[in-house]
Amino acid sequence: MRVSDIFGLHEVPLRIDLEGISITVERDAGGIRYKRDCMDEEVEDLLLSSNSKIRINPVEPVNKPKELSPHFLIEFEKSIFIEPSARKTVFIKFPVEIGVFVYGKKNFQILDIFTLNKQKFTLYGDVINGVICKYWKSEVYSTIPDANPVYEGVMELNITNTTARWVEVTKAVFAAYGMKIYYSDDMVAMRANMRIVSKKVAEIDFVNPPLEKGMKRSLELYTSRLRQIPVIATKFLMDEGI
Repeated sequence: MRVSDIFGLHEVPLRIDLEGISITVERDAGGIRYKRDCMDEEVEDLLLSSNSKIRINPVEPVNKPKELSPHFLIEFEKSIFIEPSARKTVFIKFPVEIGVFVYGKKNFQILDIFTLNKQKFTLYGDVINGVICKYWKSEVYSTIPDANPVYEGVMELNITNTTARWVEVTKAVFAAYGMKIYYSDDMVAMRANMRIVSKKVAEIDFVNPPLEKGMKRSLELYTSRLRQIPVIATKFLMDEGI
């Protein structure tokens, strides 16, 4: 089985054994039985539905081990410096979390979320007013890097320096609300903009078009919740250092 075979819409029965992920979906008396084994975590559910399908795709990487924060921080392995009044594009990696959705009666419902990556959290800012963030560390690339799509995704980060001085950038913080995740046969990807407004302040938001033509849009969890929350920011203001 290829890595690309895990993502997309699947008929039942279904069996996936790939990269340490084992998923079995079988018809049972009165419904469908779902089993998943990954990273020594086992899940088993009975779905009381007869005609459901299963969709599997990457979701926002802030759900495991449990939903503690909608914010995500990527620290760069090495600092980057951007010249005054310049716009530059770099690529960084982010960890992939995989969502399993059940489809029935024209609606998708999240069933399971798992990841092959170890989980770590950090604090952006001070201990009183800081923001808890999922944490990841990445090299910075000038071109699209290779990545195993069940482990890591690729993010295009467009950095605009609006100041009149050189600025050092060591990290980026993102809000899960507004993340737009796409996938193809060999890549999971997102695109984002970073707008530097001072030496220590930047604003980050996400870009809608996919990184490459033909990529498919993931079903996303936080984007769907925007409809239930009257006012929420989809951008993140980094005002505690970049």
